[in-house]
Amino acid sequence: MRKLLVTTAIFAAFALAAARAETVVLKGGQRVSGEVLREYPQHIVVDLGFDLLSIPRDEIQGIDPDQPTDTQPVECVQTTPDLYSTARLPVDGVKQLTQRFGEGVVLVSVPGALGSGFFISEHGHVITNFHVIEGETRIAVTVFRKIGDEFKREKFEDVDIVAINPVVDLALLRVDLPKDYKPVVTYLATGDDVRDGDAVFAIGNPLGLERSVSEGIISKHNRAEEGMVYIQTTTQINPGNSGGPLFNNRGEVIGVNTWKIMWSEGIGFAIPVRYVLDFLRNRDAFAYNSETSTAGYRYMQPAPRGKLEAPVFLKQNDSTQAKGDK
Repeated sequence: MRKLLVTTAIFAAFALAAARAETVVLKGGQRVSGEVLREYPQHIVVDLGFDLLSIPRDEIQGIDPDQPTDTQPVECVQTTPDLYSTARLPVDGVKQLTQRFGEGVVLVSVPGALGSGFFISEHGHVITNFHVIEGETRIAVTVFRKIGDEFKREKFEDVDIVAINPVVDLALLRVDLPKDYKPVVTYLATGDDVRDGDAVFAIGNPLGLERSVSEGIISKHNRAEEGMVYIQTTTQINPGNSGGPLFNNRGEVIGVNTWKIMWSEGIGFAIPVRYVLDFLRNRDAFAYNSETSTAGYRYMQPAPRGKLEAPVFLKQNDSTQAKGDK
């Protein structure tokens, strides 16, 4: 009877440990499942059930509670019919997430400028910054299709502007895609589960360097600038990253990379996803009007007005008259 009770107690202990199990995702993509017993500034201690393991913090990509295996199905919630999806995904490494969602990031180009964007629907809807396409109607979107182990570069020039919000700096485009092309769609994060110190990464086209990946952390999740709240991040972004996605360590889009402090690195800013969701839900209010007088045109600023003086011929007449009077 005692043996039965001891066996039952041991089984219950293992069941309890399994119920509290967390998954530590390493930067190399490996996973360690167990209960996190202690967290120190330089490392954490994980109970594997049969031994204790110390893991340095600089090797950790993220800690995912209640995710003991990588076989958990993706939970996707369709919030707006046929337009975008939100999801709660399992933690994974940057390498794995880039392989999964990298094709969903595109190059947005207009005459004389370029930026980034990302697909949010299979129907060709793309999110980017308004300032990337400001004053332009000839817009092209370049995608990078993975065929086998190689990427094929395809440029689409039949692009419509669906909605714009100059104040928040967002634009919604629609690319006329061929029937045989199904774009990789990115998922928007479900809410504001963004904390200082969280691991993030960006994919974009800085200075025209296509499909560049950079990673960092969130320096401040609610940095106020000029009446807007931005996500401040150490992720390296540069001109050309504008309009591209900022991902968390689950591969969910938590923001749109928008601007940086010039002549410095590691001080970039992204529009939080809640602004994107509000923009998409109210896209009819921000619908683009191609018949406005300024659509597709850039008006040059007039030259600065100098000091008002009399014309030269009047000065000459005044001088002649003065000499004759003497």
